[in-house]
Amino acid sequence: MSTGNNVLSLTLQRRGDDGEPVTSTRQVQAGQAALVLCDVWDRHWSRGAAERVDLLAPVVNQVARHLRSSGVLIVHGPSETLDFYRGHPARRRVLDVRPVEPPSGPAVPEPPLPIDDSDGGSDTGETSWSPVWTRQHPAVTIEDGDAISDDGGEIYSLLQQEKRDLVLVAGVHTNMCVLRRSFGLRNLVRWGLSPVLLRDLTDAMYNPAMPPYVSHHRGTELVVEHIERHLCPTALGAELLPQA
Repeated sequence: MSTGNNVLSLTLQRRGDDGEPVTSTRQVQAGQAALVLCDVWDRHWSRGAAERVDLLAPVVNQVARHLRSSGVLIVHGPSETLDFYRGHPARRRVLDVRPVEPPSGPAVPEPPLPIDDSDGGSDTGETSWSPVWTRQHPAVTIEDGDAISDDGGEIYSLLQQEKRDLVLVAGVHTNMCVLRRSFGLRNLVRWGLSPVLLRDLTDAMYNPAMPPYVSHHRGTELVVEHIERHLCPTALGAELLPQA
């Protein structure tokens, strides 16, 4: 995937019925695309999750900065922290949009996820969940022209106003918020938009002590493969960055 002349050229990956990857290419004007950042929080109750986001956030920021300069709309979605952004220009931008009711179509048929996250998914021993996040990770900057929202209806209305139907999605956690939030992949697909998960800019909540007893990295891969097979294609955020 690369950007040039304000055109995104995406190498998309899906999974066939046999589970094997199938790639295709798509070109789209940057002005028809948005990047939604899901829950890239400053803190997390799981130490392992927090440490991985600390590593991920600067790379997310690099990709967002490059896409922004190409004309892609950047939407920050740090759920449950919007009081921190009260009065922020990027928050006001969303609130000024005329509401558009999302389509009420049925959910896309989807089998259970291939990992067991019923214990909360922390791989560093924590078992008690608590909402310790207060804002978006400070390594991810919010610039002029960006938007802030954690509400699917607001984000859908903004995308409709801007006529942007290609929605790149990055952030955490792949098996939870990235799928389940009101602005998550399941709703984006249900609303008839064209979401693409940036599979190298995400992380799952998965504990290797739970089925299918694989490494944390492999657990995240399994969730990504599930998404590729049943919901939407993925691409690599790293391919968006200019080559050194």
